[in-house]
Amino acid sequence: MPGEFRRVHILVLGAFALGLDAYVMAGLLPEVAADLHTSESAAGQMVTLFTLCYALAAPVFATALAGRPARTILTAALLLFTAANALTALAGSLPVLLVARALAGVGAGVYSPMAAATAASLAGAQRRGRALALVMGGMSVGTVVGVPVGVLLADQVGWRGTLWLITALGAVAVVGILLGLPRLEAAPPPPLRERVRVLARRPVAAIAGVSLIAGITSLGLYTYLVPFLTDADGGGTVGTLGAMWAWGVGGVAGSLVIGRIVDRTGRPYVLVSVVLLLLCLSHLLLPGAARASWALVVPLVVWGAAGWALQVPQQHQLIAARPEQASVAVSLNSSAVYLGSALGSALGGVTLAAGVAPADLPYWTGALVAVGLLLHLVLVRTPERATAGEAVRS
Repeated sequence: MPGEFRRVHILVLGAFALGLDAYVMAGLLPEVAADLHTSESAAGQMVTLFTLCYALAAPVFATALAGRPARTILTAALLLFTAANALTALAGSLPVLLVARALAGVGAGVYSPMAAATAASLAGAQRRGRALALVMGGMSVGTVVGVPVGVLLADQVGWRGTLWLITALGAVAVVGILLGLPRLEAAPPPPLRERVRVLARRPVAAIAGVSLIAGITSLGLYTYLVPFLTDADGGGTVGTLGAMWAWGVGGVAGSLVIGRIVDRTGRPYVLVSVVLLLLCLSHLLLPGAARASWALVVPLVVWGAAGWALQVPQQHQLIAARPEQASVAVSLNSSAVYLGSALGSALGGVTLAAGVAPADLPYWTGALVAVGLLLHLVLVRTPERATAGEAVRS
């Protein structure tokens, strides 16, 4: 099993490329709009299309591709993702750009949940949390480290150069999977009716619902971090870049540490409760901390850590609840997170347009996190004792 666990690292590079690609385009928006002679609002739809296709691709293609070897699915997904990024780099018009971003979102939406399920399978019960954390950590590092580097690279070689970098990372990840990942036999695909039942069952539906709410609040508020800092007068000391780095450093730490905590405690349900509580408190403390100089760093770091750490125990709960359909259940959770991200950005804009001050937006998102915590406490039930016992026996 230790040898198999080491193979999990093969999946991390692909996750890193996904994390970079998912967020860097927002930072490159002005350059892309100017190059394609279009408005920033029109070019911004490339982010919306990527996110929506990511959310929709996960459950649809998990159904269509179920039963095929994991290596085949991962390779096909990364090939599509890589080709789509190459097409993005070559795009000479807005329609071509939008199609390319949609295809990249499909590839990412297929790869991410399959990589998580494959990592859990390779690691076994005792190291499942660490394996999931490695894949999630690859995405968070791609976001936190890769996005600033990508934006800085774009200043030197243009936005297309950054896309060629992502394309190269995807190609290397494909080679790594083909050469280093063992062939894992997948279970026969269940009928569509059974897949609908997976979502309809309380543990899966409730867990996905909590992930949806977390996506709305955490990533939705992040979209409006700059207006919040400006309105709350917190950007003068920490600064926008400093605030983003504080959030990102917390995200990397949370995504990497949470796996060992899950494995050692064997209590993902309890950990989700704690993480949601921390996420709620960090949002509610943001407005006050923004007026207290460097105190703002604390809730930002906690927010980033909790937001990125949440999905590891969430995925752990889903796999424990439906082990025979792990990839399907995890794909539903992945869709919920990215659909929540898209909804969060939209709802945040609607809330601000309705007259809510940007400085007060964290109060609204904090209250919504509290709803998610209540949903988790009341409706989510996972066989933790059985899972812990399985880990001990292994």
